Amino acid sequence: SDVLTEEQKQQLEELQLFKNKEGNVTIEVVEDTKEKRTLLHQAVKSLFPGLETKTEEREGVKYIVAYHAAGKRALAGTKPGYELQQHDLLYPERNKLCHLYVYRERKRKIEAKVLAIMANTEPELCSYLHRLQRRPICFVRRAVLQISAQRLSHLNKCLMNFKLGNFSYKKHPLKLGELQGNHFTVVIRNISGSDAQVQQAMTSLRDTGFINYYGMQRFGTTAVPTYQVGRTILQNNWTEVVDLILKPRPGAEKGYLVRCREEWARTQDPEAALRKLPVKRCVEGQLLRGLAKYGRKNIVTAFGLIPRNNRLMYIHSYQSYVWNCMVSRRIEAFGLEAVPGDLVLRGGTAVPLSQEEAASHTIHDVVMPLPGFDVIYPAHHIGEGYREMLSADGLDIDNMRHKIRDYSLSGAYRRILLRPQDVRWEVISYDDPRIPLVHTDVEQLEGKPPPVFPKEGQYRALRMEFSLPPSTYATMAIREVLKMDTSIKNQTQLNTTWLC
Repeated sequence: SDVLTEEQKQQLEELQLFKNKEGNVTIEVVEDTKEKRTLLHQAVKSLFPGLETKTEEREGVKYIVAYHAAGKRALAGTKPGYELQQHDLLYPERNKLCHLYVYRERKRKIEAKVLAIMANTEPELCSYLHRLQRRPICFVRRAVLQISAQRLSHLNKCLMNFKLGNFSYKKHPLKLGELQGNHFTVVIRNISGSDAQVQQAMTSLRDTGFINYYGMQRFGTTAVPTYQVGRTILQNNWTEVVDLILKPRPGAEKGYLVRCREEWARTQDPEAALRKLPVKRCVEGQLLRGLAKYGRKNIVTAFGLIPRNNRLMYIHSYQSYVWNCMVSRRIEAFGLEAVPGDLVLRGGTAVPLSQEEAASHTIHDVVMPLPGFDVIYPAHHIGEGYREMLSADGLDIDNMRHKIRDYSLSGAYRRILLRPQDVRWEVISYDDPRIPLVHTDVEQLEGKPPPVFPKEGQYRALRMEFSLPPSTYATMAIREVLKMDTSIKNQTQLNTTWLC
């Protein structure tokens, strides 16, 4: 916080509270270094949640520009000369965001659009903490701008498999990744292991934890993994990037995507392939729009029509793939003990362990890097393994800066082993394979009785609960308990066999 003056803090606070009439705060970088700019970015974001920052250069001088994450529309509610009136106290939604919880059952992640349509607003005015993969039942925190709790509550009469509640008014939006973690309740049906085996597996999960791999969903669900596209982007091979995204591929896909890919393979005509897509906001549609607009000689600009988060997903997937591979090598070589050359974090900085230090640390302290220009690598032979793997992929580990700034990888550190919190479990007997085995919060609020289970049933199920920090995968925790493949293909086969 010392990097900001008191005047700058006052301006940023006014911006955070929607009182800044200019819509942004500009901070001159006096001693222009990457470290100084990074400190300024971090200071603004940590002290003033809801604000975003970017670096701009004006007449040879660099500035950090802070702006509100909710966008210009969020600032429209406060106009020059506007003062809070009595009627604003009666209608607080005019100047604040309505925060709420969305209960979603058997629905995919579309509730932002549903809320926008039903409340007669725009999806851009809905912010959220995180993205979830498909789940039968989940709770998601949302924030909606300039919509009253009464209006949102009325939607409960119209929505199917959605419930809205826990309304409150706040001055700031939610940001992607702002949450502190997720709590999971998972039911594994038709288990065959003994109670002793269940006890041993769950005790190990609670006390030792699981290898903190990135889950399979990180790498996509089609025959072309996202990390392959990411690797090709880092290689600057843009023709191959287009081919990987658009070429026909084996496996189940929606019919219109199959027809689109076939048209592209046959004609290489982006406009003809685009006409095969009824939904043009998918990655394939956005890339084809770019190619139709800018031509195949300007693939980089065409690729830029894909939203930034989607583009970065590819290269982050490659980082995750490398991390998973290197962690497997590290565990195979050294097991679950801290050894000399392992990395640990001290005040946010990674340092290698000496022989003496390794004796006073455990595997839970050890981190491994995601490759990038701002990380160091283990001091034992696994560090050289990173170099070998990237070299085999045609990449230089000593030069992870890309010609296009967005695709430069700074890297990060991630713990090898993770212990879940709030771990609880129970073995349930049941007879009907289609009855729900969880009493949801909504059912409790509605006064519905919990399910009753027989002492001796035809089937047995394991119901487990645990909490995980952000960017960790419940599928990997479940994989540790089940000791089996958690890929979509394998789980779909198991589900099909069970239901048949």
